[in-house]
Amino acid sequence: MAHIDYFFSAVSPYVYLAGQRLEEVARRHGATITYRPLDPAQLFARTGGQPLAQRHESRKAYRLQELTRQSRKRRLPLQLHPAFWPVNPAPSGYAIIAAQAAGGGDLGALAHGLARACWAENRDIADDAVIRDCLAAAGFDPAIADRGLLAAAETYGVNLEEAVSRGAFGVPFYITGDQLFWGQDRIEDLDLHLSGKL
Repeated sequence: MAHIDYFFSAVSPYVYLAGQRLEEVARRHGATITYRPLDPAQLFARTGGQPLAQRHESRKAYRLQELTRQSRKRRLPLQLHPAFWPVNPAPSGYAIIAAQAAGGGDLGALAHGLARACWAENRDIADDAVIRDCLAAAGFDPAIADRGLLAAAETYGVNLEEAVSRGAFGVPFYITGDQLFWGQDRIEDLDLHLSGKL
């Protein structure tokens, strides 16, 4: 059975634009997914990337065009300048880690719900009430947000180290076996690989 390690952060617009296509691919191939939220700024710093504020103006302008095109292509509403962004990625990451450990809900819906809250709904995904609401909407006990924070923080750090050691350098990043796929626009390639066609 195929397995996919998914390195991501709900603060990334490209994670939001991925929607739940990863979960659709996994279902199609009977693959399992481990959700590995991490801090993308730390991943960039460790692997040669630059945070948005430090990028050249031409790269910033292209990013806005690309986000607009991809949101239209995917038919997902997107706020180019969300009210609560930049935002601390740790609280939402901890909630996903705690939910994965607890079980009982839909992790794909939780990850997408948090990203949607940031990028389409102008909600603060570092706020406890927003996190609890997203947990409940995805079928988890909202009280998960209050439990296991120390363990979640430890896993959050481990996810970063694993991402770096396995060759990930951005989000969303998908790894299955020795094959690496970077970006929401590579989910189709992941699908083809799992089909044995690529």
